[in-house]
Amino acid sequence: MNLLSFKQSLINSEPPQGSVYLKALWYDAKADWDKAHKLIQDIEDENAAWIHAYLHRKEGDISNADYWYRRAGKKRPSVSLEKEWEEIVTAFI
Repeated sequence: MNLLSFKQSLINSEPPQGSVYLKALWYDAKADWDKAHKLIQDIEDENAAWIHAYLHRKEGDISNADYWYRRAGKKRPSVSLEKEWEEIVTAFI
């Protein structure tokens, strides 16, 4: 799978087989922020923290996002949310 095929999977009603990280990002792209957040919020690793940060940045809760970026060992990016989503998806494919 690559970024293009992952994006193409968004026409489907179910996410492609893969990690919980990719499932969360898939649901986010399908405008189901709550489902994405529920999938990722209780996972205690830097990968989940990165997605958690992105989700809160998208939500507009910047202070919470910054907390999760720190947990992920990252800084809040200056790129668009779409670009960050693509970078995260690419990292987990």
